[in-house]
Amino acid sequence: MSPINLCLIFAVLFAVAICEIPPAKQQSRSPYLKIAPGNADFAFRFYHQIASEETGKNIFFSPISITTAFACLSLGAKSTTLSQLLSGLGFNQTKISEREIHKGFHHLLHVLNRPEAEIELSLGNALFTHDKYKLLKKFLNDAKHFYHAEVLPTNFKKPEEAVKQINNYIEKKTHGKLVDVVKQLDPKVVVVLVNYIYLKAYWKNPFNYEFTRKDDFFVDEQTTVQVPMMNKDSNFNFYHDEELSCQVVHLPYKGHASALFILPDPGKLKQVEAALGTDALIKWGKSLKQQRLELFLPRFSLFTSYDVESILNKLGVTDVFTDHADLSGITGARNVKVSKAIHKAFLNVHENGTEAAATTVIEIVPTSLPPIVKIDRPFFFLIIDELTKCILFMGKVKNPSEEQSQN
Repeated sequence: MSPINLCLIFAVLFAVAICEIPPAKQQSRSPYLKIAPGNADFAFRFYHQIASEETGKNIFFSPISITTAFACLSLGAKSTTLSQLLSGLGFNQTKISEREIHKGFHHLLHVLNRPEAEIELSLGNALFTHDKYKLLKKFLNDAKHFYHAEVLPTNFKKPEEAVKQINNYIEKKTHGKLVDVVKQLDPKVVVVLVNYIYLKAYWKNPFNYEFTRKDDFFVDEQTTVQVPMMNKDSNFNFYHDEELSCQVVHLPYKGHASALFILPDPGKLKQVEAALGTDALIKWGKSLKQQRLELFLPRFSLFTSYDVESILNKLGVTDVFTDHADLSGITGARNVKVSKAIHKAFLNVHENGTEAAATTVIEIVPTSLPPIVKIDRPFFFLIIDELTKCILFMGKVKNPSEEQSQN
């Protein structure tokens, strides 16, 4: 069998349903770089909140999907609801204006959705609006302009048809990777906001399928599982962080994205997890040096699902989900709130045999044995867009053989 490239496919969906509230109740920098620190801050805070609640589980999500959706929603927010949203998303409003935030996302979406043959990346938003319920033109126009949002009239009076319409859209945008995401809708829904992100990328220097072998992965001291372990002897950007007790390997994709794998030393998982943040990321980026390694990386798939409301509540974003919400910039009155916020994600790391990627790569290396980096215990990873410094995806693999479900 000829060598087959490793292909990563990510598909992430984020949906917000808005339902009615009962009546009683720096200039020279590129705009997208101005929002990069806030986006990174949110990514790590969101991660740590999940990790504190799901200690023994795999974690995988797209921080930029969540921030883009809620930033789009903030176009219609006012007063405390607005300030909670922006600060919860990581933006210090004394340092960056609301206008600069929206402008930053506008340019970020433009750059990320660049058409190039080497990488397939799409990030966008859709507003499914009640065909009998009028939303303010300014909100709709701003959502289209800043967030590339498609506005799709929907008959929510026929909930089964509305659910089908939304699910068909999501399935199409995620290339069939996420199906039947929305199970049912609140009968009072007037708007559903969907954010999607899809990435398909090929390693710049692919793995050879024929070198993949079953091997042990040590989930914890009591649990060992068998996984398909990919293997490659090559030059990698590598850093052993002795202070934090972890090894960091950087793998570039074709195009402008890259993956960062962080492998804690034995017994140091919690120590490294506690240190995950922008300071560590900057340190690793500056410290990586090219070195010949024999790398072992497991092949795995993940499905994850998160209740974003419960996580954001703990990050200080509360009003938008209650009868105190002020989303009057959407409807002209304080009569709507967010009724549901879900985030579902799919990740597949595997060798792919498509012809476009089925190039044979032969590397000549010295006969001496290189140092071995074997990712055979729980590890962390980030997928980063190099041009915008945007964290597209991040997560933790606790058990790569764990049964996954979209439900």
